[in-house]
Amino acid sequence: MIPRKLIGVLTPSSNTALEPLTSAMVSGVPGVSAHFSRFTVTEISLRGASLSQFDDSKILEAARLLADARVDTICWSGTSASWLGFEKDRALCARITEATGIAASTSVLALNELLVAQGARTLGLVSPYVEDVQRRIVANYAGIGIDCVAERHLGLTVNFAFSEVDADTLRRMLREVAQQRPDAITIMCTNLHGAQLVEEMERELGIPIYDSVATVVWRALKTVGIDPRAVRGWGRLFGPPA
Repeated sequence: MIPRKLIGVLTPSSNTALEPLTSAMVSGVPGVSAHFSRFTVTEISLRGASLSQFDDSKILEAARLLADARVDTICWSGTSASWLGFEKDRALCARITEATGIAASTSVLALNELLVAQGARTLGLVSPYVEDVQRRIVANYAGIGIDCVAERHLGLTVNFAFSEVDADTLRRMLREVAQQRPDAITIMCTNLHGAQLVEEMERELGIPIYDSVATVVWRALKTVGIDPRAVRGWGRLFGPPA
């Protein structure tokens, strides 16, 4: 019998994209399954009520529920640290591990790890967010030496609405940021249906595209000792099987 590897995923309550996408990515990897726990996130903005959604105590409660399932890793499949600051996710991972004894990771920290490994100095940023959130993201990447040379955003605040953005809109945004030939492009949001477009758009544009749902799956697989190359059809982040 193939040993099971259980991936625990922390999910914004109004997100309808990341669960089916995550499960689809790992469905072809023997023994691997994804399991989800939600906490309240309904709006993305810089208003106090929106920022308070990411209070660690609420996230830790959801993480403890995943620990009951004896998952092998706990992942925050969300991008809040991109505007709140990367240290927020580093502290969250430490607190999750302290509370549960389980290794933790996040979409944003995985993205940053990938950008460093690639040696990327320029980035194309695609998101559904509003202008001030987008500016925070750009500033945070500038702070670690990565220049967002092109960005597109949709000006949305309702998290549920992100999942209703159509594929052609995402393709257009990707094509527009690609015109500046960044070293990499990120789709920064786990409630966009962007991950399934990555392989197609990488072929068209010739630029690595890191989707926020995909980055945390990549890191989770590595954490549990599974070669990410076992995942097929989701872009060069995973690559062909070993």
